[in-house]
Amino acid sequence: MTTQELAYEVISRLKKEYPDADCTLDYDDAWKLLVSVRLAAQCTDARVNVVVQDLYAKYPDVAALAAEPEAIEAIVRPCGLGKSKARDISACMRILHEQYHDKVPEDFNALLKLPGVGRKSANLIMGDVFGKPAIVTDTHCIRLSNRIGLVHDMKDPKKVEMALWKIIPPEEGNDLCHRLVNHGREVCTARTKPYCDRCCLNDICEKNGI
Repeated sequence: MTTQELAYEVISRLKKEYPDADCTLDYDDAWKLLVSVRLAAQCTDARVNVVVQDLYAKYPDVAALAAEPEAIEAIVRPCGLGKSKARDISACMRILHEQYHDKVPEDFNALLKLPGVGRKSANLIMGDVFGKPAIVTDTHCIRLSNRIGLVHDMKDPKKVEMALWKIIPPEEGNDLCHRLVNHGREVCTARTKPYCDRCCLNDICEKNGI
């Protein structure tokens, strides 16, 4: 089986296993997803979903959230790295307000220029908000792609992303990454030995049982 054939089989099986896989961050507007993604760095999505409720209660729109970082930090501190996250969120919202009329730009390179936005965040916005081809190389995607055999000995997110673009159909990338998150949390776990006996990929996984 070639790597591309493996990719197609992984896509097919995970699609059946997790048909409704989606982003686990709660949002009803593009700018809110931008905020949540920044807060999710080294923090669980579940905690972020709780913290942003207080954040949006005080700052209900882009203009309001372009506030002093210190005020934002007091609310987002439970997510960790409060000072840097608050600084990025404040600066990002100010740019959206002043340059984009409170809208999130529908351009990958424009997203990358926003404070606190890297390739992972930009891809998530492009895929989930705008329905564009995207590959979100978070820790689950990187770990499982190496384990399954889609890539080999790659840890750098950009290198993994570029390698996956070569073997995954553009329209499948975003959903596949969401499904890899689900699979990584439920079956191919990092903190315990993977549950290979109940894995839908066990017969094609390169490192099954290792």
